[in-house]
Order: sequence, then structure tokens, then C-alpha cells
Amino acid sequence: MRAREQYLQALGVDVWVPRLGAGAPANPVETPEITSLATAQSPEVAARWDVLQAQVAECTRCSLCQTRTQTVFGVGQRRAELMVIGEAPGQEEDAQGEPFVGRAGQLLNSMLKALGHPRESVFIANILKCRPPNNRNPNPNEVASCMPYLQQQIDLIQPRMILAVGGIAAQNLLATDVSVGRLRGLVHRFGAAATPLIVTYHPAYLLRSPGEKRKVWSDLKFARAELARARGN
Repeated sequence: MRAREQYLQALGVDVWVPRLGAGAPANPVETPEITSLATAQSPEVAARWDVLQAQVAECTRCSLCQTRTQTVFGVGQRRAELMVIGEAPGQEEDAQGEPFVGRAGQLLNSMLKALGHPRESVFIANILKCRPPNNRNPNPNEVASCMPYLQQQIDLIQPRMILAVGGIAAQNLLATDVSVGRLRGLVHRFGAAATPLIVTYHPAYLLRSPGEKRKVWSDLKFARAELARARGN
């Protein structure tokens, strides 16, 4: 099976393959481009990462420190060209200390493969580093307390693009209350570096609303094209 069809199948998108007539040439395989991993960072930058991770682990800026099992700092390549940002840790993330695990994490992995960036080639983080009780939405004070940590991660990584998954992530990164549906399909800009930012649905939402997966495939193709443009390809 073609790589593209495998990824679409993993996303739960139906793939219709036309029957070829005798001698008819098959369409070329659309294989996502996988960018090689970035080179190692300097000792100075590595030290800044260590300091930041220690600060997050000991953070008491908001009341979530009283209910968390552990902080969820983020995971992945620290010079990745793509950074994925979600909302906040859930129960499984709080237990394991890693973002996007469980069923939603598996679907995110399929989304990243479809984009041409397997999980190990990107950096994944959340707006919040601690789980809100009962997985409720983050409140403004929690976001304000945690956002400086995320900003430092973005500054250290210097990604070519940010993929915001879900409304909470997108709205807080872009300082807007506009819905995901209206934010999709556009290249937004984040921060002083004007980092390109693209919005798509959260994989947990897709598990509840599988009919929206085709829209996500469209978002991923859009993101892939914009990444190629950013590289100058």
C-alpha cells in the first residue's frame, strides 16, 4: 500500500482507488517528505534547556502545582522545524510526564506521519505544563502563568512553523476567540519572530467527530506546502 494511503487509513479517511485499465500507468506515489533532524545544539543552548526544564519541574506559579502528579515539559527534537502545540496534559499525560499519549496521541502520530514529520522529528508541547483537574479548560491565570515557559521553548527551538491543534491552543497563541473552523486554512503569525502558525483540529476532537478527519487531511497538506515554501523548496 502506498505511504499516503497508509497514513490516510490511519487517520480514518476513506481512500478510493480507481480501477486501472490494461496497460494504464498508475499515478505516482505521493510520499510525504521527511526532513532530516537538525544538528545538535551548542552547550550554551543545551544549558538553557536544562535550566528551563528545572524551572518547570519546580513551578508553583498557579494552583495546578497542588493537584498535578508531575509537570509535562514537552518532548522531541529541540531544533525541530515543526513545533506542535496542544492545550494541556490529560490524565495519561499527567501520569507519564509526556504530551499526547493514549488514543489521542496515537492519532496525532498518524497526523504527523501524514504531514511527513514523524513524532520523533518534531517538538510537542502544550499551553499548560500541568493538568487542570478533571481535564477542564485552562483558566486565564493558568495560561498567563505558563505561557512564558512555552515562549522560551519556542525561542530556543526557532521552528519554521507551529501547528496549533485545537481551539484552546490556537486561541491562546493568537489571542483571539475565533473558532478553529474559521482559523483553519490560513497562515497566522506568532510572536516577535512572526513564526508561521497553522491551525487544525485536536485529535481528541477527531476521536469524537471522525467525520472531520478529511478537513484535517486538507490542513496537513496545506501545512506541508507552507513548510516547503518556508524552506525555499
